[in-house]
Amino acid sequence: MKEAHRVIDFPSLSPVRAMGAALMTAALTVGWAGSAPAQDAKAPVLKLELNRLEPAGEACRTYLLVDNSRGTALKSLKLDLFAFDTEGVAQKRLAVEVGPVQDRKTMVRLFDFPALACPKIGRVLLNDVLACEGGEASRESCLDRIETESKTSATFTR
Repeated sequence: MKEAHRVIDFPSLSPVRAMGAALMTAALTVGWAGSAPAQDAKAPVLKLELNRLEPAGEACRTYLLVDNSRGTALKSLKLDLFAFDTEGVAQKRLAVEVGPVQDRKTMVRLFDFPALACPKIGRVLLNDVLACEGGEASRESCLDRIETESKTSATFTR
């Protein structure tokens, strides 16, 4: 990547003031450039994949793939989920603890949506993160780093 260099002329300033203005401009430019990597640094993604839905009696058993292959361990990760039917109407709300989540590990967690047939589920919504504990994690930071996807006929959104 080429860096652009700009010549700044300060004709109306004394040589001493012109030098001071030039140094101030250079310092500000270096300061802004130096802070860019810190702003670009982002916590590793935590992928949640709705991997499979299968009947389990009167319930719909849900296989959730938790991919923390780039992140640090979490003692607890509690999710607030909603299941919507194929017409988009909310059917069930469920709080699910998927932790502990090991660092640099992918795992599968199972849970059931009670009294709900799998073919009736059109979408699962990650409504919120109710708890996230471990390292420097907070509810908000965990929610920010979660990405959702689905391998089922139902979509998985946040």
